[in-house]
Amino acid sequence: MTRDTVRTLHALRGTVRRIAITHRLPAEARARLVLSLSDLCAAPLSSGRLVTLTSDRQAGRDGTEFLTLRSRFLGRSISRTAVRRLPLPGEITPCGDFVWRLAIPPLPPDPNTPASPGTGPGPASALTPHTNPFAAGPAVDMAFVEEELRAALDHSDALAAELSLLERELIETNSGVLALYVQLEERDQALRRSHGQVLRALEDALRPRPLHVNGLEMAVHYAPASDDSPTGGDLYDWFTLPDGTVHITLVDALGHGVTSTRTALTVTHAVRTLALEGHPLDSIVARTDAILRPYDHDVMATLLLARLDPATGHLALANGSHPPALVIRGNRTADYLEVRGRGVGYPSPGSDRVLTTTLHPGDLLLLYTDGLTESRRDPVEGEARLIDAARRHRSHPTAVIPGAIASDMLGDALHNDDTLAIAARLLPHPFGGGRP
Repeated sequence: MTRDTVRTLHALRGTVRRIAITHRLPAEARARLVLSLSDLCAAPLSSGRLVTLTSDRQAGRDGTEFLTLRSRFLGRSISRTAVRRLPLPGEITPCGDFVWRLAIPPLPPDPNTPASPGTGPGPASALTPHTNPFAAGPAVDMAFVEEELRAALDHSDALAAELSLLERELIETNSGVLALYVQLEERDQALRRSHGQVLRALEDALRPRPLHVNGLEMAVHYAPASDDSPTGGDLYDWFTLPDGTVHITLVDALGHGVTSTRTALTVTHAVRTLALEGHPLDSIVARTDAILRPYDHDVMATLLLARLDPATGHLALANGSHPPALVIRGNRTADYLEVRGRGVGYPSPGSDRVLTTTLHPGDLLLLYTDGLTESRRDPVEGEARLIDAARRHRSHPTAVIPGAIASDMLGDALHNDDTLAIAARLLPHPFGGGRP
């Protein structure tokens, strides 16, 4: 064990370096130890205090030798946090000493054998524990400093090379991730296209075939609430009854997606069956509920039923909680054809009455679901806007009217819903009217 007392920072650095070199500490560890003691002792030494350094060489259980360096300040205390932040962190003993316990590299087995890795080339490699490393003067001292600087630069260069390698690997990884992302995006788009084609085919299969009736033009527009689910609870059906009148059904089942589509399908099929069997129009809503409710207690849908005679223009309407039909007359007057009633699945389902009126050639009949008028959460405002849009487009070809009206109504929608609109218009009879 050796003990040294120093009074100046220069003497402290020389003493620490001598102890480190004598015990063959690697240049980097030596430099860190010198810097750590310099940081700790600069203040007390500049104020005239003494610093005592005690070094001891000890052997571990496995034969490894350790250098224990103990530093004591007279009249100064340092926090544990400050010690942990040093270039070479140490420990604080209960009595206030600062201790470093460093492994000593073993001596080469033969004097002609180079020093072990980590000790580094230079003047320290030939020293023994009893050598005075500064006996040759300042030149040797500077050589040791240069050796420590070289070790620091080598360490810095190694870190820079490792950082460069990591940056290259990161660039390669990012390129791979980007390529994978592009590939996944392409696959996702392909799946979306395929999914959309299948669902559009399903949607087309749910639509009734176009109906061609002399003296009558009809067109339909349908838009789902979301492109991801092209089917919904808004469905329609149209067909010609044996007496030549055209029956139109609009259904708006509760909810969205495939479940509501199934509900709407069952309702439209039930209505078609009842209509073709000849049941009166005013009874079909209630009878549809009576047929379906025992098999599906959760079924709930609004519906509007229309019967139009293309020869005479006679129009009959029954309603079950559905928005009213709209008529724009040839003189641009607008009428909502209000019929009270309650839909399938509602309490006391059925249409309270059948409303009848007459359409004249050029009159525009518009049947729709609530997604058209409630896109901004104010049905009264929606109905007023619908009248304006219908008047604006009534002179256009019938085929484009439902889509044009929907575009106007949904251009600034606050929320999306399934939307269905049907336009019907009588044509002037070439012989002046009446059934041929």
